Amino acid sequence: MAASGKRSWKLQEFVAHGGKVNCLALGRASGRVMVTGGEDKKVNMWAVGKPNCIMSLSGHTSPVESVRFGHAEEIVVAGSLSGALKLWDLELAKIVRTLTGHKASVKSLDLHPYGEFVASGSTDTNIKLWDIRRKGCIFTYKGHTNGVNTIRFSPDGRWIASASEDSTVKIWDLTAGKLLTDLRQHSASVTCLEFHPNEFLMATGSLDGTAKFWDLEAFHMVDSVEADAGGIRCICFHPDGQCLYAGNSDCCTVLGWEPGTKFDSVPVSWGNIESITVGQNQLIGASTNQSNVSTYVVDLSKTKPIGGSAPNQPSQTPLSSSGRKSFAERPPTQSTKQAKPKEEPLEHAQPEEDPAEDDTSTADIQNEADYREIFQPKNRDSNKKVEPFSPPDEGVHATKPSSANPGATKVIPASRHEPAGLNMDDFLPKQAQNAAGGVAKKPNVSEIDALNLIGRGHDSMMAVMSSRQRNLQIVRALWTGGNIKTAVDSAIGMNDQAVVVDVLNILCAKSNLWSLDMCALLLPQLKDLLGSKYENYVQTTCMSLRTILKNFGPVIKSNVTAAPAGGGVDISREERYQKCNTCYGYLMAIRAVIDKKASTSGKMSSTFREIQLLLGTLD
Repeated sequence: MAASGKRSWKLQEFVAHGGKVNCLALGRASGRVMVTGGEDKKVNMWAVGKPNCIMSLSGHTSPVESVRFGHAEEIVVAGSLSGALKLWDLELAKIVRTLTGHKASVKSLDLHPYGEFVASGSTDTNIKLWDIRRKGCIFTYKGHTNGVNTIRFSPDGRWIASASEDSTVKIWDLTAGKLLTDLRQHSASVTCLEFHPNEFLMATGSLDGTAKFWDLEAFHMVDSVEADAGGIRCICFHPDGQCLYAGNSDCCTVLGWEPGTKFDSVPVSWGNIESITVGQNQLIGASTNQSNVSTYVVDLSKTKPIGGSAPNQPSQTPLSSSGRKSFAERPPTQSTKQAKPKEEPLEHAQPEEDPAEDDTSTADIQNEADYREIFQPKNRDSNKKVEPFSPPDEGVHATKPSSANPGATKVIPASRHEPAGLNMDDFLPKQAQNAAGGVAKKPNVSEIDALNLIGRGHDSMMAVMSSRQRNLQIVRALWTGGNIKTAVDSAIGMNDQAVVVDVLNILCAKSNLWSLDMCALLLPQLKDLLGSKYENYVQTTCMSLRTILKNFGPVIKSNVTAAPAGGGVDISREERYQKCNTCYGYLMAIRAVIDKKASTSGKMSSTFREIQLLLGTLD
């Protein structure tokens, strides 16, 4: 008999791509389909609850960084590391459009609820609105100072809301092509946002651990509620708008507003949660771990405030006394009506399509039966009832990872409580072998004795750490004395990469401390650190290179390519030219290293490709 008392469970786990899974999205209409994008440059389609790929879409020339279904789950759009977008018609199993224009990775996508338009947000800080029919960018919205994490069209299609790494949320008017409001109450990167299905209300979630609710008539915050277990990664409203579900690495928190309320919290160890949606009175969640994808189910009939109510049952009591309007009450404008093709070109249309890319885009249907049932309406049974997912029997574990892609490397998911593949007893001395069975017996030692035993033989490591601490104290004394350049120079002279990495982490956290002098001083160290065997050293190096290239790349390029000044001597200009020329030489040496690393697979490959693209702006 099924374990009916479960509030949440793991539904499945499988290998989804031949490399790291970068992005994932569930279909909001049915909650039964899923699309993933990976380092292998593919976009794969799945039926939730089934481990085999239905269809694999190829054609991107760089890793896929974002994916999104159309509202009727008939279209999929995907954005890549190089800034290109591709749209596929799932019923016809073919490419519809390839759109290019972003200068960096596309991190978020949404499709207009009525017209044939797509919006994209990128790490280049820009938001672009695309006309699918006219194959071009209609408008570019600029204003964020860091990458755009999430974008959403309003339910009536008149606005775009964007959430960014810069901790802000902006709302843009499509018809006027301008910024309506700038919401700045979050204290960390805003990861997700959703519009209320009925009320003139919007919710946002952030790594600061709060979900905030915004009145969209007055553009002010009406409530802020702290979720359980840290930063929020994704949110979704109940279809009736009764509450908001917020997902982070360890749980699903159920939130309300006016007044701000934490209704319930359901522990779910889904880890890197990417997408959640509601269907058949269940919350479906999907997370990624390297090349694996896992899906989870939360039974909403066992969570407050829904309780035992039937699916899609209207709320019996109003959520608030605000008398807030709905999007349906706004008078329609041209942007909210079904878009009609015009004879003349759109005013801001800028065709940016590379037709040659369409020829290389293919759809490989790997499961004909599921494909016809899910993506071809003429073969669907409209009377077929979709059953909720059943919880597993007690003692039965979720599906083990299966390889949906031949040749894919299986990944052992990291446990949050135990180091993978380690037996902690191995760190203690063993007693004599049992004469009968030859099995080592577990030593019977106290906790203090065990710590003393483990500590033996680590004198050399303690000496290294003590030396590093003294070095950092010297750097700190120079730094707090006001001479930052001398402090950095001192850290380099200590010949300890760990100290340099510590200094780089501080500089990356305070980008205003960088200067051309600092770049010229640290770039040789960054080249050496790229070859480090420690992944966190390489990550810090890439973060530093990203900061340098974004802040000083245009300055370096303009000075190196500028014609020599005619007549007289401009000492400051000469000094600036020398610094830029020095930085340019180091960056070209680093570029040779990055080009080799960008062609390899692995956890850092997408970061190397991003740095490769940034280095390309120096040409």
